[in-house]
Order: sequence, then structure tokens, then C-alpha cells
Amino acid sequence: MNHDSEIESDKPSGTEKKSPRVKVPRQPMPEQDPRRRRHNFEEVPLGYSEETARLEASRCLNCKKPGCVEGCPVNINIPAFVRLIAENRYIDALIKLKEQNALPAVCGRVCPQESQCESKCILGKKGEPVAIGRLERFAADYARKKGGVPDPVKAPPSGKRVAIVGAGPAGITVAGDLARWGHDVIVFEALHLAGGVLMYGIPEFRLPKEIVQHEIRGLMKMGVKIYTDYVIGKTETIDQLLEQGFDAVFIGTGAGLPMFMGIPGENSIGVFSANEFLTRANLMKAYDFPRHGTTPIRPRQAVTVGGGNVAMDSARTALRLGAKSTIVYRRSRTEMPARNEEIHHAEQEGVVFHLLTNPVSILTDGKNRVTGVKCIRMELGEPDASGRRRPVPVEGSEFVVPADVVIISIGNRPNPLVPQTSPEIEVSRHGTIIVDQETMATSKSGVYAAGDIVSGAATVISAMGQGKKAARSIHRHITGTEAPN
Repeated sequence: MNHDSEIESDKPSGTEKKSPRVKVPRQPMPEQDPRRRRHNFEEVPLGYSEETARLEASRCLNCKKPGCVEGCPVNINIPAFVRLIAENRYIDALIKLKEQNALPAVCGRVCPQESQCESKCILGKKGEPVAIGRLERFAADYARKKGGVPDPVKAPPSGKRVAIVGAGPAGITVAGDLARWGHDVIVFEALHLAGGVLMYGIPEFRLPKEIVQHEIRGLMKMGVKIYTDYVIGKTETIDQLLEQGFDAVFIGTGAGLPMFMGIPGENSIGVFSANEFLTRANLMKAYDFPRHGTTPIRPRQAVTVGGGNVAMDSARTALRLGAKSTIVYRRSRTEMPARNEEIHHAEQEGVVFHLLTNPVSILTDGKNRVTGVKCIRMELGEPDASGRRRPVPVEGSEFVVPADVVIISIGNRPNPLVPQTSPEIEVSRHGTIIVDQETMATSKSGVYAAGDIVSGAATVISAMGQGKKAARSIHRHITGTEAPN
């Protein structure tokens, strides 16, 4: 536990003097040693102790106009749950969180708090903000381990049925809210376990799968039915769901269509999209072969192309599978979209970074197996449409990075299956479903959508924020009344 002994005295008001206040620094998160964790899939951050959580919570100033709440896409009452932790009321803190957030144990681990709630914390103006994400994780973990959280109070049955397509963060959020409000909710999930990107896209060492399944079991206790291995768009269409008597349909099918670079050699043996690579390792447990029968990927030298969180996850997974792991990214570290914490963890663990470097082709042997990646050095020019400086090739700077596995992690497009089989649903030229941003209603009556299928690949919490809007709109559509708070 860190405890700064520095005393900060408030200025006197008139002749009265306020008592001095101890200035407490932001509490660090204990972590696995990098030398150990690079060889296992156990979670890297270990979580706060009760004492550390209370100390960190004590830093909150309980602002009258808390900017942190405005910075949260689901508008959690952050000062209230933090204050409850400071008062040793950990279960109450989770109950307060659950009023707005169906997945606090998940969001406490994977949300970019540094650019959302924590960026608005007044303490961050002159120092470090309250560690809101770490406290959220603490409250959720404490309650999960100790038990004692009451089940949500459900409204009486409404007689209305809603179909949820996709059991990712948006679908889980919509299902939870609608079930609480008394509706009969049925979820259709294409994969063999519910959770969406939380299960297939984020590694065990960043988000243990048991935590996701704990939240899924909570949904089922509320009466939500989940059908897995059920591909809407193939097994049935949106129209058929409505014909079967569903009063509304919610689409939360995400952005699972990987993008590729279009360079020579991309169809070679040993080239994977980050989606396939992470799905094999996460959802299908290829890392645990032969106990799990999924064919393992055993890279010796892995190159991951990209600079986002998914690229960091891929490179760190490859490292744990035994590879010398390298990231190739065409801009500098400053422009990397990944969270600073993820970049830092990758560096600690020994991932090699080739920055200002871009692949131009993938090299192969006579059997079309990957042998390396031919790259070219880049330099930053004028800003492009994204506001980041455009990378420009440096002529004559080509070099080869040896590899037997190449992981392409340059982004994803929305899953096209549902829109393709539902022509009345309007889509953009990027393949995203067009919705009314206030209600999340699509162009087809009774059909709503949210998450990455609407916004393109984004954060878990933004998908949940859109999901909460959609749930309220669905309730209004099927009952003619406003949803309870």
C-alpha cells in the first residue's frame, strides 16, 4: 500500500481554519511478474485488496457536478459507488454499479477509463485521477467471490416477447434491461458460448472467461433464454422471427468481418486474421492442446500487423504460445490506438516493436508456407482524415522480418449476414446498420440495433451505452409507456 505522508492544508476561510487533509497518491495495481506471466494465460493485474480499494476510494472529492459521470457512456453514478467502497459497503457499491452497468467486472478490466470517466476527474487536472476502473473491478470481484448480491427485482410479466440477435456486450445489456422490465427475452447466439467478443476476442490473461460466464448465468437466472449455435440469417431471418410472434427484434451482431491489407502472400499458410487467431486461442482453447482438441497454432516467430488493442492481444497471445513475437506498425508509438497499459504490458513481456514500419509482401517457401514479412520504413508526413500524421514510405529502406506466422490486425467490418438477409434494413456504404441515434431504431419497424454493427468496431462500454438506449426504445415500442429507471 502506498501512503504519502505529505500534508495539504486548505486555505483559511475568514478566521476559521480547516483541518489538514492527507494527500493520498493513486494506488498502483499489483500485477504478475512479466518474467512469469509471459509463460501463462493467468490474469495479469491481480486486483486491489480491501485496504487498497478503501484508500483509493478515499481520494474521491465527491464533486457537486461530477464530470466522471458525463464521461461514462452508461452514466454510472461514480461518486456514489466510490463512496460506498470508502465506507466498506462493497456489496452496496456493486448494486449501485448494476443500476446502470450489466457488466461491471468486465468493464472494470477492459474499458478505456483513461479516455472516458477518468479523463474528466478533477484530480487529474493537477495529478492522477481516481482509479475508477480498478474500483469498479474490485466491487464486482468482491461480490462474486463473497456472494450476497440480491437478484434484480423483476416487473410482473408483460406478455411481450423480444428476440436478441447476438450475445455480445450490446445484446447482454438489452436482454438484462428488458428482462427486468418483465418481458420474455430470447437470445440467439451464433457461436457455442454466449459473450461475443468478450469470449472470442479478448484473451484470458486480460479477461478471464469465467467472469463473462458468471454474468451470463445471472441473465439466465432472470429468465433470459439463450440459444447457441444459432445463426440468424442462416437458420432463420429477422422477418421469420417477427412472423413467429416476437414483438420486437434487437440486432447486436458486432463487427466480426476481418480486414486484410491486399498485399502479395496474404493467402499463404500461416497467415491469420486476428479474429481467427484469438478465437482459436480464447474460445476454442487451442493453447490447451491436447486436453482441448482444437488444432493448436505453434508459432516460432510471429509478426502481428497493427497497433490497436487487438494487435496487442494477438502479439501477447503469440508470445505465450512460445513465439518470438513482433509488432509491425506503420506510425509511431504516439499514434498507436491501443491503451497505454496494453502497450506497456506487451513491452514488459518482451514483445518487439517495429514502429514506422509497413509490410509490403509476405514471403513464402516452395510449399506456400510463411517464411517472413518484407517491410519498408515509414516517416510521418502531413495529417490525414483521421487527424494523425500520414505515414510515407522511405524509398530503398526495405528489410525482412523472419516469421512463420503472420497475424493481420488492422480492423474489422460489421458482420454482413443479417443485413444481407433483411433487405428492408438500411445499411451504410461501410456495411453498418443505419439507425436513429436517439432510439437505435432501424428502417424496419420493430427492429433495433446497437454496438459495433451500428458504429463499426468500438469499445465494450460504448456498445452497452447504445444497448441501454435501444432497450428503452423497445420497451416504449411494445408497451406504449416509458421504461422505469
